Amino acid sequence: MNPAGLLPYVMPIAIGLLVVLLLSLVPARHRRPLNALGIAGAGGVYFSGGGFGVWELPFGALMLYVAYRGLTSWTYIGIGWLLHTAWDIAHHLKGNPILPFAHDSSLGCAICDPVIALWCLSGGRPLRELVPALAPRAKA
Repeated sequence: MNPAGLLPYVMPIAIGLLVVLLLSLVPARHRRPLNALGIAGAGGVYFSGGGFGVWELPFGALMLYVAYRGLTSWTYIGIGWLLHTAWDIAHHLKGNPILPFAHDSSLGCAICDPVIALWCLSGGRPLRELVPALAPRAKA
């Protein structure tokens, strides 16, 4: 396969890693609530496209519930990103992408979201814990 042909699959992973990097820099007391807000927003990204009609509304309500539970649980935030991954895949297969002008945008989102979900399911740790080489070292 041509390396340029891999770009639509590699870029979403890179974007997911960048999101994790940036979110890991948010102070601990704000990190989980900010991620819960992200899940609440992710639940409504398909509303205007309406690919699944009225079913967009119960999905949005489910994501709002998961986001609420995510205020106190990294597990729920991770579950929320995995739920959104499934919704992305369904929209991609139906041909109703997040960005109407970008045919594979839902596929890209479905590749990106599990990267974020894994970080959340591991506890949404800060960068210095994710990359031990960046952790401050004790002086001898």
